[in-house]
Amino acid sequence: MEQRRMDIALLILRIVLGTTMAFMHGWLKMMGGAEGWESLGKVMRHFGINFFPVFWGFMAMLIEVGGGICLILGVAVRPAAIGMLLVMLVALVANLAEGYGWEGSVEILEVSAVLVCLLLLGAGSIRVGGKGIKVEGN
Repeated sequence: MEQRRMDIALLILRIVLGTTMAFMHGWLKMMGGAEGWESLGKVMRHFGINFFPVFWGFMAMLIEVGGGICLILGVAVRPAAIGMLLVMLVALVANLAEGYGWEGSVEILEVSAVLVCLLLLGAGSIRVGGKGIKVEGN
């Protein structure tokens, strides 16, 4: 019974965070096109990277959309979490460097905490598999 609760909790976390990242963050970046990606990619200057800002912005969008969908489906959850944690790290450094402080970075820290939990725990046993929705152990 305890494992079942853990699997349901992981499913809820994955669906909520995956939906938020894919459609409320990544999709909006996708709609921004090259101009939006360039603006987003310019935050890499805080890491001394001043080239190809469109590429970096596109990669952030792709990680958020693709990673969010992976979370929803429960596939490649750990690699998706790693990618999204890297995006969160860049966002945190940019927020702090641009004067938003820790108060302006609360959402980034909250999302990062959930991503670390998913990285440690994985998808759980309720996820999409090769033959539809898969519930392991049943």
